[in-house]
Amino acid sequence: MTDIGTSPSDYRLLVPRDWFRIDLMHERWRGQLKTFVDKEIAGSGTPAQVARSVWVRLRNTAENGLRRGALEFYLRTEPTEGSVLPASLLISWPPVAHGLAPAVEEFAEALARRAGSETEVDVMDLPAGRTVRVRAAANMDFHVHMPGGAGYLHLAFSAPLSGTHGPMGELCEAMAHSVRWV
Repeated sequence: MTDIGTSPSDYRLLVPRDWFRIDLMHERWRGQLKTFVDKEIAGSGTPAQVARSVWVRLRNTAENGLRRGALEFYLRTEPTEGSVLPASLLISWPPVAHGLAPAVEEFAEALARRAGSETEVDVMDLPAGRTVRVRAAANMDFHVHMPGGAGYLHLAFSAPLSGTHGPMGELCEAMAHSVRWV
């Protein structure tokens, strides 16, 4: 782990091979996203209107994430009948002035005030450091406190079909536990 007094230059995260990676740091991300949607829709008999809807929803997620410091977008098709909406992981490093990120407990309290009654907010220790986890039925976010006052690395998981309280939730937890600073 990186020394507490210095900010990390990067992170490492283990993501299963069957998750499609989209690098949001390059302009070609729209083409990568289109490739994913086309590949998942091909041969499925899904109507063009549904494919377009999935494309628009994922594009909007990426664009909104980019406005908040998104770096990478991972997608994984969840095999179910009648739906093509993938599970996803959006990784962001929201810009915060150096040293001005709130303390972990303070941040957790602020997130808990905004969360609904169906949402769990807790603080946990991951190998990468103190982390605020926010979990609802279909979404789970990890805000990993970065060493050196650099802010929080945000891992935003979405599992719209299987939810976060089963095997997909366990996989999201394992991925969050794999974060390391470099």
